[in-house]
Amino acid sequence: MNEKIKLWILASRPKTLPAAVAPVLVGTALAFNAGKFNAVAASVALICSLFIQIGTNFVNDLYDYLKGTDDENRVGPERALASGWIKPEEMKMAIYLTFGFTFLLGLYLVWHAGWIILLIGLLSILSGYAYTAGPYPLAYNGLGDVFVFLFFGIVAVAGTYYVQALEFSHLALVVAVPVGLLITDILVINNYRDADEDAKKNKQTLVVKFGKRFARLQYLGSVIIAFFVPPYLYLFEKKSLWIFLPILSLPLAVKLIKDVYKLTGTELNKTLEQTAKLSVIYSILFSLGIAL
Repeated sequence: MNEKIKLWILASRPKTLPAAVAPVLVGTALAFNAGKFNAVAASVALICSLFIQIGTNFVNDLYDYLKGTDDENRVGPERALASGWIKPEEMKMAIYLTFGFTFLLGLYLVWHAGWIILLIGLLSILSGYAYTAGPYPLAYNGLGDVFVFLFFGIVAVAGTYYVQALEFSHLALVVAVPVGLLITDILVINNYRDADEDAKKNKQTLVVKFGKRFARLQYLGSVIIAFFVPPYLYLFEKKSLWIFLPILSLPLAVKLIKDVYKLTGTELNKTLEQTAKLSVIYSILFSLGIAL
């Protein structure tokens, strides 16, 4: 494989991409359960979700580099611009192409499901850009967690369901909660690991604003709520016992909570990776439980 292509693949941060797949799986499972599965709409929604994630990663890489946040003191994985793999002008063009492709592909969903999808798509793309760019970057002002929960949880799950069922459902909002919380925990670990350096560079993440104890409690609380959703669906939404399948991922969740309370610095890189795996494993099991 061409070396430049390999560098672009690394720049897209492939380990983060499961966070774009998980909500589409859950939204599609709910549509399947309702007898409204649409393979084409689900596939297009998945591709759009992946490219929004990639575009957001590119924007993050570019503007963290331009702001001086990513430098030789970084404790997380290498970044494309900070490592000199890719030039800023190349990254800017990649951002335009990635979000442009997403918009054009998303027009199919607009044609299929109506103007509300155009609004959702534009907000998703704009928020992906505003995550680290613009006059009030979300990630630098303690709003990154809110962005991730809303757009990779509520909007992605409910939107995926809507483009197939062509209707909203309160269940879509309920099943989006654990997905959004566990994906947000990926960001929590990332910011928890980088808290000391972020504070020096005035990147006001929630952990910088409220402290590391807050971040640990946020991580713990998200996991607890996520694992309470299946019992809620069983007791109050009359779902079958299959809905308890996500409990199989509980041992991994417990291990990660212990790690959050005892590991620091680069030790958390593995915890970050495993938190992403937890969100995917939980979502796959949750999707199976919903579909069955």
